[in-house]
Parts: sequence; structure tokens; C-alpha cells
Amino acid sequence: MRQKFILPIFLTIVSVKFSEAQAPAINAIPDGKKYTIENCINKFDKDKVSKTSVGYQYWFIAQKFLPDGLTVKMSVVGPKQATHTPHKHAGDEVFFVLEGTAQFYLDGKTTTGGPNTSFYCPENSEHGISNAGDTELKYLVIRKYAEK
Repeated sequence: MRQKFILPIFLTIVSVKFSEAQAPAINAIPDGKKYTIENCINKFDKDKVSKTSVGYQYWFIAQKFLPDGLTVKMSVVGPKQATHTPHKHAGDEVFFVLEGTAQFYLDGKTTTGGPNTSFYCPENSEHGISNAGDTELKYLVIRKYAEK
């Protein structure tokens, strides 16, 4: 029963944090873009996934949709694989495991986590996520790209 509440609470916290940060940006929509119910709802569509060498990804909020650079992507990775090696970049990043077993790497240390586990990667920290299990790993990536 407890697990049913973890994802909604986590997503509420993340959306409040990012909503506060994006409030001024929404008032200044770039290039005359208008947000409507039609373009603000994105239901997963298997026909619109982007294949990767180890699985696929699906952008729920694409990189240039919001003026402040906030994105949400789902990544699916095959057993015992990773999308890339540990790396660093500007901007914080959050991973949220939906299905499977993830191995998390942060600044030289590793641990594992399963469904309803979040992993926060501070800006410029060396981090990575890989599939430690024998089934698909499915997780959300929540990131704010630097404004260009």
C-alpha cells in the first residue's frame, strides 16, 4: 500500500519545485507558442519512441517545449546494459525507477535500487545509471537543460 503513494508524492514535490522555477518563464512564452490542453498532455505512444543501441527512449516533455529547459524522458534499457558511461554535466538531474533494477553510480560509489526509487545527481557530479537486472529497466529522467 505504501508504494502506491511514493510516485505521486515524489512527482508532486518535483512538479512544485519546477513549477515555482518556471512560473515567470510561462508568462513569457517564446516565439508566440501557446500552451493548450492538446499540447500539454502527452500520452505514451510506442510508435513515437526513439530507438537506442540498448533499448528506447520517449520524451514526455521535449527539450525545447518549455522555455526554462525542463524535460521529462522515459528510458528503457535492456538487461545488463547502460545507455552510456558515467559522465558530468551542468544542471541537476533526477532519475526515477519505474520498473526493473538499476545500478546507480555517483562520484565513485555504486548502489542498486528498484521500482519507486529516485536518484538525485547534483550538477557537475560524475553519475550514471545502468540495468543491473535480468529484465528491462524503465526509468524517468527529469532534467533542466541550460537556457540557450
